[in-house]
Amino acid sequence: MSTIATGLKTPQQPPKLSENSLDLFSLKGKVASITGSSRGIGLAVATAYAQAGADVAIWYNSTPADDIAKELSEKYGVRAKAYKVSLTDFSSIDTAVTQIEKDFGKIDIFVANAGVAWLTGGLLDQENDDEWKKVIDLDLNSVYYLSKSIGKIFKKQGFGSYIITASMSGHIVNIPQKQSGYNAAKAATIHLARSLAVEWSGFARVNTISPGYIGTDLTTNMDPQLKKVWLSLIPLGREALPKELVGGYIYLGSDASSYVTGTDIKIDGGYTAI
Repeated sequence: MSTIATGLKTPQQPPKLSENSLDLFSLKGKVASITGSSRGIGLAVATAYAQAGADVAIWYNSTPADDIAKELSEKYGVRAKAYKVSLTDFSSIDTAVTQIEKDFGKIDIFVANAGVAWLTGGLLDQENDDEWKKVIDLDLNSVYYLSKSIGKIFKKQGFGSYIITASMSGHIVNIPQKQSGYNAAKAATIHLARSLAVEWSGFARVNTISPGYIGTDLTTNMDPQLKKVWLSLIPLGREALPKELVGGYIYLGSDASSYVTGTDIKIDGGYTAI
């Protein structure tokens, strides 16, 4: 029987924290690995981590990122390296995680960020299962694979911060577009993270960030009338810049959040507040 079930969980000692509160947000000496970090939200997070002093492992699939890693390294004086990985293949993921640990010596922060949108309408509009399989494979199953791989590293190390990019769509149903598969996948990642926060409480913290509508290439080519409806439902009246998300990722990856696990941070301009 687990220690949590019996109520006999061994108390942990609090960490030794800097007396300067701002120093708690520094990532100097940490190693961060971010999936989907050759563009969009992932690139903004990787850049912010490098600016905060972390060494970074850039993950990509279709968009090469060696030049990005080189630029981050030269500009911010950190170590950075790019890794090509298939996120629907556990073997590819596990090989990459093992190599990153070997290359950098450890992994302090892991961000499961890569994802894909649902673009083909309602459930009854689907002529086959292709869209469902694509979205579930990348938005949910890949997180499961990543969790299995990085969890082993965190347990061996005895420390780690695992951050999953979820979505406000895991909390509400967006309108007017129909995207039940995406909503279901993101809701599942939020609950998976909460579950892992309990399972891994002896050695790692697990949290999610739920962005709202963000100005990335996923939304650039959307129907202008559709985007007009979106904006009318956002209290702040606009999409977010990717950079407006990075504060949450820095917080959850840093010592400033050392007592934060099993939580979700919504960064959605107030969409889910109404």
